[in-house]
Amino acid sequence: MAASAAFGRTCQSALLRESVCQRPFRNVASKRATRPAFQRLYSPTRCQHTTAAPPAGLQMPPWTNSDQQAKALTHLQDKMASCSYGQPDEDTQKWFLRDRKLDVDEAAQKLTDMLKWRQDFQADSITWDMVAKEAETGKAYLHEHKDVNGQPVIVIRSSLHVTGEYSSDDSKRLCVLILEKALKQLPEGQETVLGIFDLKGFKQKNGDLGFAAFLRDIFFTYYPKRLGQVLFVDAPWIFQPSWKLFKPLLGKYAGLVAFVSREELRDNYFTPQTVPDDFKQD
Repeated sequence: MAASAAFGRTCQSALLRESVCQRPFRNVASKRATRPAFQRLYSPTRCQHTTAAPPAGLQMPPWTNSDQQAKALTHLQDKMASCSYGQPDEDTQKWFLRDRKLDVDEAAQKLTDMLKWRQDFQADSITWDMVAKEAETGKAYLHEHKDVNGQPVIVIRSSLHVTGEYSSDDSKRLCVLILEKALKQLPEGQETVLGIFDLKGFKQKNGDLGFAAFLRDIFFTYYPKRLGQVLFVDAPWIFQPSWKLFKPLLGKYAGLVAFVSREELRDNYFTPQTVPDDFKQD
C-alpha cells in the first residue's frame, strides 16, 4: 500500500511536468455461507454464454481435473496449510493456479499476498455505510444490465473523482464493494467483469494515479484475471499524459484496454435496451 502511495506521488509530480500533447487519442473499436466472502467469488460455473476472448497471453486456462492439475492442487494445498493469513478454499486455490498456469510456487505467493492484503485492509468487514458519502457522488456503480457477453459491468465516471476530495481509503473500500458485488452476480459460464471508464470531461484534477496504482494491484494481484476488458470512453487529449505514465506498469495487461467512443460502446457491447444511460447519447 505504501508503494502504491509513493508511486502516486511520483506520477502526480511527473504529470505536472508532462508537456501538453495536441493530438487527440484515436478511438479504437474493440470487440449464505460461513466461509469468508472472497472464497465465494471463485466458485466454478457451467458454460452457457459466449464470452469475448481476452488478448493473447491473458486467457485463463480451463480447469479440467487433469492429472497435472490435480497434482498441482495437492502441492498447493500442502503449501497453504501453514499460511498464517488464513486458509483459502479449493475453488480459490484452483483459480490462482489457473492464473499462474499451474506454477505452484507463484500461486502460493500470490495467494499469500492476497490473504495478507485482505487481513490488513479488513476487506471482509467493509460495509456500504462506511462508504455512503463516497457512493453518493455517483463516481462508480454496478450497472443493472450485463453486456452482450454476459459480463457484469462496472462504470467509473472519472470526472466525478477529484483527487483528495475524499479519503483514499474510502475510495478503495467503495471499489472493493462494487467489484465483489459484481463477482457475486456472474452468470453461469462467465468469469470476468467489464470495466468502463467514462473519460468525458476528464481534467487534471481527476488524474489520481495513486488510486490507479491501487486498481492495478486489485485486478492483477488480489482479484487476478477477473477483469475481462477495460474500455476508456471518449478519452480527451489531456488524459494522454496520465496514460503514458501508467501504461508501462501494466505490462501485457495493457492489452485489456480499448479506447472507444460512445457510439462504439453502444454498437459493440450493449443492446439498445441494456446500454447504460450515461452512454445513450454522444
